[in-house]
Amino acid sequence: MDLKEEDILGDDIARHWYYRSKAAALRQVVKGLKPRRILDVGAGSGFFSRHLLTEGGGESALCVDVGYDRNREETVAGKPMLFRRDCGPTDCDLVLMMDVLEHVKDDSGLVRHYAAKVPSGAHFLVTVPAFQFLWSGHDVFLDHCRRYRLGEIEETMRKAGLTVVRGAYYFGFIFPLAAAVRLATRHDTTPKSSLTRHGAVTNALLTAVCKAELPLLPFNRLAGLSAFVLARKP
Repeated sequence: MDLKEEDILGDDIARHWYYRSKAAALRQVVKGLKPRRILDVGAGSGFFSRHLLTEGGGESALCVDVGYDRNREETVAGKPMLFRRDCGPTDCDLVLMMDVLEHVKDDSGLVRHYAAKVPSGAHFLVTVPAFQFLWSGHDVFLDHCRRYRLGEIEETMRKAGLTVVRGAYYFGFIFPLAAAVRLATRHDTTPKSSLTRHGAVTNALLTAVCKAELPLLPFNRLAGLSAFVLARKP
């Protein structure tokens, strides 16, 4: 996940509508898998793997991020959570890459690198920002290389040797408004984040809108601000 956004939100990240909604969508996508051991690549603070440990039934999490200055361990809900700059072969059965692939030039190569470390049958859940025409100063600020159409990120997973289980867009209900704002300011690519702190009322309203979209998540291949892809190592 994007460390710059974590720095902006600080302790409010778990209450922010965007991260609350994305965590809820993550939980829905993987709930049938019943993941036990999570490998969280580009994890940052480990927000999403923490969520699965507390809400999704996960038993342990291995968070990998080149930004860590040292190895360390925590306990979350009585479960082990390890933080490492890299890892060797592992028996993790769910690999998370939450808003990671848009940061690297060789996206399929990064997926392939970690696919080689996990056993056959392991699942990968990736999220990426959607639609290149929404490119803005927000992407520049976060050092993105690209945004994706759903078919493009699915093809990235296939190039890495994985089988796509399903893919969908999310944040579709707020897509028209967000797209209108992005298009109106498309000539301004000054690096700046569009993510801001909100009051309780705004957070509650936007969280409710995104929650109402969740039942449609498996079927939305039309539009959204994020693309979700679940894939499996043969």
